[in-house]
Amino acid sequence: MHCLVGLGNPGSMYDGTRHNIGFAVVDEVSRRWNAELTEGKGDYRIAHASYNGNEVLLVKPLTYMNNSGMAVAEVCDHYGLTLSDLLVICDDFQLPLGTLRLRARGSDGGHNGLYSIIDHVRSDAFPRLRCGIASPSTPSSKSLMADFVLELFTTHERPLASVMIKRAADACSLVITSGLAHAMNIYNTKPKAE
Repeated sequence: MHCLVGLGNPGSMYDGTRHNIGFAVVDEVSRRWNAELTEGKGDYRIAHASYNGNEVLLVKPLTYMNNSGMAVAEVCDHYGLTLSDLLVICDDFQLPLGTLRLRARGSDGGHNGLYSIIDHVRSDAFPRLRCGIASPSTPSSKSLMADFVLELFTTHERPLASVMIKRAADACSLVITSGLAHAMNIYNTKPKAE
């Protein structure tokens, strides 16, 4: 079984913000697959889907970004998932807007959601898809970063963010059908200019 986990903050006030790109990708996948996300057995929304003969769970934690690991651990325990079954989708303020990076494992890279997951599952050995949100307005000071990631994309940035969400959904589908290594070869490149 595969499990796509999009990270973000619940509530309409966070819709469209940089930090909620993981939610947006899971929403795009669920729309494509006609899979409705409903309340789960814990603090998450979940959909059971089938894609090209593969059983897939789509998950959006409701624990807020900084406690994402609580929901991810609950899902893993409830469904008997191993860490390699996961693909965690999140924003990355160190990558330019539009850039995707798939990794089999790694540090949290300063991302509180990834930090929480690593803390709760006691390992960094889970695949993740980082979606770049950096722009010329990205602050150089870490003290200003919390406000930046909770901002909406600008009118100028929205078209590129929309393309990235679609590419990320494509990448998720390819991971499921062809494996992480193959998807990395295709999507860990700079996006073509529109």
